[in-house]
Amino acid sequence: MENQGMFIPTQTVGSVLCCMCGVRMQPNAANMCIRCLRSQVDITEGLQKNLTILHCPECNTYLQPPSTWIKAELESKELLAFCIKRLKNMNTVKLVHAEFVWTEPHSKRIKVKIRIQKEAIHSAVLEQAYTVEYTQQEHMCDLCARSQADPDQWIAVVQLRQHVSHRRTFFYLEQLILKHGAALKAINIKEIHQGIDFFFRNRSHAVKFVDFLANVVPIKKREDKQLVSHDSKSNNFNYKYTFSVTICPICREDLICLPPKVSSSLGNLGPVVLCMKVSSNILVMDPCTLRSVYLDSSQYWRNPFNPLLNSRQLVEYIVLDIECEEKTQIKVGSTMYSLAYAQVARLSDFGNNDIIFTVKTHLGNLLTPGDYALGYDVYGANNNDVNIDKHKGRTVPDAILIKKSYEEKRHGKRGKGRLWKLKSLKMEPDNSKTKMDEEKRDFEYEQFLEDLEENPELRFNISLYRDKEEEMTSMADTNDDVPSIPMEEMLADLSLNDDEN
Repeated sequence: MENQGMFIPTQTVGSVLCCMCGVRMQPNAANMCIRCLRSQVDITEGLQKNLTILHCPECNTYLQPPSTWIKAELESKELLAFCIKRLKNMNTVKLVHAEFVWTEPHSKRIKVKIRIQKEAIHSAVLEQAYTVEYTQQEHMCDLCARSQADPDQWIAVVQLRQHVSHRRTFFYLEQLILKHGAALKAINIKEIHQGIDFFFRNRSHAVKFVDFLANVVPIKKREDKQLVSHDSKSNNFNYKYTFSVTICPICREDLICLPPKVSSSLGNLGPVVLCMKVSSNILVMDPCTLRSVYLDSSQYWRNPFNPLLNSRQLVEYIVLDIECEEKTQIKVGSTMYSLAYAQVARLSDFGNNDIIFTVKTHLGNLLTPGDYALGYDVYGANNNDVNIDKHKGRTVPDAILIKKSYEEKRHGKRGKGRLWKLKSLKMEPDNSKTKMDEEKRDFEYEQFLEDLEENPELRFNISLYRDKEEEMTSMADTNDDVPSIPMEEMLADLSLNDDEN
């Protein structure tokens, strides 16, 4: 309050005349304006303005001397860092900013605008921008040169196998490989019976691919090598490596009878359980108690077992009545389930006989009377699993429901009006396949697409693309009761043709 009438002087900054041109300016250590200072001092002196870099057109990599090849796309952060690292004497200045200057993609020129700071005369710091031009010289790397000399030359092969009667796992695994780019280094991919072969030019690429497989599915691997040539004078050996990778035969929705040793190690789970999810671990659940346990890859391969029934043996049931046992829901994986007692009849028997089953199911929150459900007909199945006989005093339900069925609502519309699509690997087809094998594969692939529509968790790690042609030509009626994939989960499919280039 006492300082309200006091006058507080403000400090003003004086100005001086430039010693070169006489322009009024604020004083600095050199007593020169910015224009005169730049005319007298060039802080870019001694820095490179033109440079030649080696580029491999086959694998789109750049040579980092002496022998490292770096993969980088045009105008990417990796390419910008590579270009700056190639410049000499950059430790004498301070880098402030760097960016690409657009050039024609076919000009074999890359221009980078760089802004630097450096101390000039009498501790005056000067900032200046200049452009560096890189001339791109085409030169194939060693791996590409060898492959061009012999396109069929490979050093390592990964033989991926799963001994089951269907290819559901390979359809899912193919999408994971595409999304993560795990097979980009493969020079050839060949489809064979019960598996796929991946060929690589380098052993390290095959090892990296096997490590990727171990992170997404339970596998058992084995490595062998064969001597190709030997130079006794220089003591050099050339080998070809073979990685035998076996995927466990347990798949999602399979019915399993656990061996007594495995059941006791899992807290007396089951013994009849369902496989709910397969990743690097196997998620199994008792459908009568909703108890679930993760079984890791090492636990499985110590005591391996086969499924009691697989998804190809599913039978369609009609739900006559359902009574929820508990109102509480339990989350298994990422899906909520609730126990209930259901009266069901096989659809093939409905109207022909009076066979009705009363079963306990985990689909109490999903099923209502009149719905259709897919399940395993244990009552009519011919089982020869030795693990069932080992569990004395344990009874197996006559029917085990797996999921809600939409077959009747999809009748006549299978494969039509689907507004999305999947990409596929470029594989050599198996020439030994018959027409019946092709029809079986197409049917299994259609079932895989339907599973993606019904299960959001299954398509979480898969890239789905919008089918623009189907959007324009499809006139199929949509059924709100049939599961479908929302548009926000689809990606735009980018494809460049010669005209667009």
